[in-house]
Order: sequence, then C-alpha cells, then structure tokens
Amino acid sequence: MDDPILTIEEREAINSGRWFASLSPSLRHDILRCAYVKRYKDGDLLAARGDPPEQWIACAKGAVRVSSTAVSGKQVTLTYVEPGIWFGDVAMFDGDRRTHDAYAHGETTTLNVARADFQKILALHVELYEALMRLQARRIRTLFGLVEDLNTLPLRARLAKQLVHLVRSYGVPSLVDGSQMRIGLHLAQEELAQLLGASRQRVNQELKTMERENVIRIEQGGLVVLDRAALMRVSEAEE
Repeated sequence: MDDPILTIEEREAINSGRWFASLSPSLRHDILRCAYVKRYKDGDLLAARGDPPEQWIACAKGAVRVSSTAVSGKQVTLTYVEPGIWFGDVAMFDGDRRTHDAYAHGETTTLNVARADFQKILALHVELYEALMRLQARRIRTLFGLVEDLNTLPLRARLAKQLVHLVRSYGVPSLVDGSQMRIGLHLAQEELAQLLGASRQRVNQELKTMERENVIRIEQGGLVVLDRAALMRVSEAEE
C-alpha cells in the first residue's frame, strides 16, 4: 500500500510535530527529501522484534501500536505512537535489532528514512545529533513520569491522565455537542488496561464510575469525554 505522496493532513501532522518543528528548515527539508511514504491497514506489521534497523520512522496518520509478547504468548501493548512522532532512531544508532513489535492501529501512514540516508543526514547536519539527544531526554522524562504515576497515583487518576492525553492527541468534537470530545483512537478496554498496568475489570469499574459522574460516556465505538475540566481534576487527584 505504498503511496509516494503525503496528503495535506499527513504533511501537516509531520510538520506540526513538536520535535520536528524545532529543527532548522534545511534539516527538515533534507529529511523530507529522502523520506518515503508507506500506508498500512489495521493490524499490519511495520517491524518485528529481532528485525535489523533498516529505517527511521514517523507516524503521519493513525497510530503505531508498540507491543511485546509475554511468556504465555499473549501480546501486551506498551504504547501508541501518534501522528507527528518519530521513533526507531535508537536502533539506528547502536545497530542492535528491534526490541519490540510495531503494528498499524487503524488505517496508518508512516514516513520512513532508510538507514543509509539517515547516516548521510547525520553527516551533513551536526544539528541532528543534538536534536536527537533532546528527543531522547524527553522520552526519558516521560518514562520516569510514567513510573512515578504507577507508584504514586491511584488507578482512577492514571486512567484520567491517559484519557486526557488521548483527547489531546485524538479528540474530535462531537457532532451533537461541540463541547464534548470523542476519542478518535479506538482502544479496547483490555488495551487501555495494558497501557495502565491494570486489569481490564478494574479499568472497566473506573470507567463506569466516571460515566455515572457524567465525566465520560461509554459507547460501542469508543469513549466520549463529556466534561474535560472534570476529567482534568480527576487526573490531578492524589488519593
């Protein structure tokens, strides 16, 4: 499903990414000049654990589900890469094989830079080294934040924080009421539970409680946030 051209919306997602937008115009130009587009259907495999690092990737549409396989053989979702986010650069640097599986979640478009081109860009733009260091630092801060939340916040607050993030990244105003936000990324409760390190039953209980409080509405196709301010208050609660 390769297509050589990004749509206007996909290009905007790449250009408006916080990290990519911080690069100099010449560096952004050289990255885009040698990048190629790939399109995937829901569930398609982008990269498998053990694969050699052949490309640097950015999500331009949809989402990329990063997962691991437990000893039991069950797939466990670790995170979702949203539009505008680049990933896979760690393996490009150290040359080690991929450590996780990556699948398309929904109709997904990626922008890809081959390893040889990645090395050429590094040689031409010393700026990219510092930019990638900033990117890694941001990831480490995010990781520490997640570990801290897991050890200090109750599930209710962690769930609310995750929903706030999903609304920020995938929120679409409801056609019925513009103040309500539908989460465009469709996650099963089991997948949401995996992101939070909790059981599906406990996550379901917390969602039902938020629904009774008129903070969210649970629908067959996903979740609708009815009161974003209330959701923010829940996410900031420590008890």
